[in-house]
Amino acid sequence: MSSASFPEESPAARLAPPEIWWRDLAAWLGKQGFLLRPRYRPGWKPSWTGLGELGVDYEDERILIDKSDNPREEELTQYLCSGSLASEPQNHCITLLDVLHPPNEPNVVILVLPLLLPFYEPRFRTFGEAIDFMQQAFEGIKFLHDHLIAHRDCMYMNIMMDPKPLYPDMFHPIEPKRSRDWKGKPKHYSRTTHPTRYILIDFGISRRYRPEDMPPLEAPIWSADLTVPENKRNEPCNPFPIDIYLIANVIRLYFLNIYDGFDFISPLITDMMQDDAEKRPTIDVVIARFDQIVCNLSKWKLRARLKKHIEWSVAGLFRSGANIIRTASYMLRGLDPIPSPRT
Repeated sequence: MSSASFPEESPAARLAPPEIWWRDLAAWLGKQGFLLRPRYRPGWKPSWTGLGELGVDYEDERILIDKSDNPREEELTQYLCSGSLASEPQNHCITLLDVLHPPNEPNVVILVLPLLLPFYEPRFRTFGEAIDFMQQAFEGIKFLHDHLIAHRDCMYMNIMMDPKPLYPDMFHPIEPKRSRDWKGKPKHYSRTTHPTRYILIDFGISRRYRPEDMPPLEAPIWSADLTVPENKRNEPCNPFPIDIYLIANVIRLYFLNIYDGFDFISPLITDMMQDDAEKRPTIDVVIARFDQIVCNLSKWKLRARLKKHIEWSVAGLFRSGANIIRTASYMLRGLDPIPSPRT
């Protein structure tokens, strides 16, 4: 906790306008079975009141960030969770738990979704764990494309992970690096010992097409990834190759740009990110090439640890030693180098 003194009327001591909306719904949500954080309950006062310090380490100091809604998201999310689609193992779309309709808000719905984590938390340890992520990400995009759905925004912020297999006691929903009671760090396992699923979220600008609409040509809708070539041209385009570019850029940013040893997949990623969308492979071709690449990797490569491009030598020696011990344990337990989530 910081020892510097601050006025108690810090920005965190006031509810932002979006937070006031949630506070006013707290009682109604409670009747529906949903309990909000103390910050949004009637009569809340900052827990640091009277301490003369900015609440930098208090649970109720964390502010909710507003995010714009999109009217298409509810419809498409419900469709992807409906009927036989919900049980298809290739479906990596977020599960919709409930839909709430607040009183006196005819144009507002609240989508109740599972608590997830960004796909990169906790960090990947081995090539096999990274390969598992890539396989699931490609599988999720194929599922959407097979059902004529273009995500259009499958960049890093919209790929999450089911944390339940890794975190036995879960974590705080606002700060995943803190335990639910805010008293320490949450315990977590590795992805190899406790395989998990990766989840696509945020279908706010996604589109579902009819067979007769294929291939669609529409004005590009800007993704949060501003590097998409189609956005710069601002001409009618097919949105499906945009998904190919976006998912490749996630892999480039979070694996190729950070760790050594991913040369084996670099040519595929380069092809997926070509400026000319017509030259990018379809998701079926991507998966076929990826599967062949993985078949040529040895088990030793898959079990090898991920080493950052820039790594302190002492830390590297420690991590290499720890990986040898972990690998021996995994092999004795018969764990696959590429984790497979348990269904």
